[in-house]
Amino acid sequence: MDLGISGKRALVCASSKGLGLGCAEALAEAGVNLVMNARGAEALEASAQAIRSQYAVDVVTVAADVTSEEGQKKVLDASQGVDILVTNAGGPPPGMWTDWDREDFINALDANMLTPIALIKALVPGMMERGWGRVVNITSVSVKSPIPVLGLSNAARAGLTGYVAGTARQIAGKGVIMNNLQPGIHATDRAVSLDGGAAQAQGITPDEAKAQRCATIPAGRYGTRAEFGATCAFMCSQHAGFMVGQNILLDGGATNTTM
Repeated sequence: MDLGISGKRALVCASSKGLGLGCAEALAEAGVNLVMNARGAEALEASAQAIRSQYAVDVVTVAADVTSEEGQKKVLDASQGVDILVTNAGGPPPGMWTDWDREDFINALDANMLTPIALIKALVPGMMERGWGRVVNITSVSVKSPIPVLGLSNAARAGLTGYVAGTARQIAGKGVIMNNLQPGIHATDRAVSLDGGAAQAQGITPDEAKAQRCATIPAGRYGTRAEFGATCAFMCSQHAGFMVGQNILLDGGATNTTM
């Protein structure tokens, strides 16, 4: 399917690896030029060069912590005029409700709620003026089905979801379509970390922890960054113009829900 976005330009955050990289790769395959951001310069540039070589699109890299004021400025300076925004940030550390203090919640909100909102506020007005834009916020299955050990993520991402629900409906009339993409467990470094934590807590191996988690997923496996990226690219496409303020769950059927 021709996504109809060849020649567009996208900012993809946290895109040196994992789900963000999957989104960058899928957009590049559709002919979209990229601004790629991540904290680690070496991994970011390696991923960007691989995309340049494979897809022959223009890729600008910005190595910066986008949750900081200085990092946001660097990213936004390189991203003026983008047509597509994909917000993304690694989740806060797992733990129990008794583990977290105010500062832990502030850090989670900065990374997983306030930073995406700042990027939306900075870049969406230009999209509205030009009459076309797409925003995809990578959140989490935990918004729909809270995960007890990820209380920081549950709270921060739910806040972003509420903000998007109202905002998406205010900007759609100007041709700017905003939705959220909710990943379940995918084969990324985050999954390795969660499996390691579960293994340590239960006194089992990481492979055993992974097998336990896979048994709870009807698809019987973890998702891949390629299929996640393809879903994101469709949500950024010309074909998604009537999808407004939705939360698209991509979890292999793990969340047992009708709606």
